[in-house]
Amino acid sequence: MTGQDIIDDTTGDYDRLETELIAQDRDASRVATADIDETTARRLVGELVEDDVVAPIPDQRILVHEPSSTPFESITQLAVFHRGWRAATDADAEDN
Repeated sequence: MTGQDIIDDTTGDYDRLETELIAQDRDASRVATADIDETTARRLVGELVEDDVVAPIPDQRILVHEPSSTPFESITQLAVFHRGWRAATDADAEDN
């Protein structure tokens, strides 16, 4: 390109904008897990125990996430894991 065409060429700007918008869309569609406090975690894990998704093992003081067979000592870690696991499972279901 020569002359005025070089100044008017906005291809690079458009590519950067498109890349930024795609990144924002990905961020918006991701499930947030870092916002789980102790109270929320206890409520969520309580619901999971009632729904037989989590099995408490009292003598070992752990909770087992039944669908993944993953054991946890921390209620908060279990709640964060379950949210991420559910988001991944939902994403896989949407892809099929």
